[in-house]
Amino acid sequence: MNYIGIDIGSTASKVVVRGDVETRFVLPTGWSSRETLQEIQSRLREMGIEVPSEENKVAATGYGRVAVDFADYIITEITCHARGGRELAGKDCSVIDVGGQDTKVILIENGRVNDFLMNDKCSAGTGKFLEIMANRLGVTIDELFEMAAEGEIIPISSLCTVFAESEVISYIGEGRKREDIAAGVIDSVAGKVAQLSQRKQLSDTVILTGGLSHSVYFAESLSRKIGQPVKTMELGRYAGAMGASILAEEKSVKGR
Repeated sequence: MNYIGIDIGSTASKVVVRGDVETRFVLPTGWSSRETLQEIQSRLREMGIEVPSEENKVAATGYGRVAVDFADYIITEITCHARGGRELAGKDCSVIDVGGQDTKVILIENGRVNDFLMNDKCSAGTGKFLEIMANRLGVTIDELFEMAAEGEIIPISSLCTVFAESEVISYIGEGRKREDIAAGVIDSVAGKVAQLSQRKQLSDTVILTGGLSHSVYFAESLSRKIGQPVKTMELGRYAGAMGASILAEEKSVKGR
């Protein structure tokens, strides 16, 4: 038996398989969740894993979870990220998840979600904002972080992505260094994520999940703004899929 977590996000889709086969992979979501799902099925098939199948249990989560019409369980992002985040931390913690479409702050106590917050519909504190700004500067998101580490922060004050992009265009027109603009972009996102995080009493252990979870630079910037350490997680981007796979097993065992 394999327990498979499929997390179809707005930007990237993550898959974690636990059981007879242990594997994980990520791929771009693209414009269609259903086409992405077909690619996921194809990759699993190459590994000898058929879905749907009575031999495998599947839990789906994320933005495109409804596209996984063969899933045994459809589970909310908050529940899956909390379960996966606790697994990564090894104990109760607070999870800050910066996704492509939204940012979530989840408080976990006694192994369960105690409270949570999500940002509003504005993308200014999400991965989408970074993607837009990286494109404007002609670099990848990873290159954006590398440049930011070499720059001096210049303020980007607009709360709206459209107006913030206008600020960046103005800085480019003034001939400001790309490194300084990049540092301002990262600082702006960290500031908005910190504002959301500080609306709740975070626990002593705070971990970063989502697409930015591997970035030491972002974690350090966020740590300074919230006044306590935020830990990077090597497998943080898989938190939702990992939580889904664990919950698939737990629900399957209970159902026997």
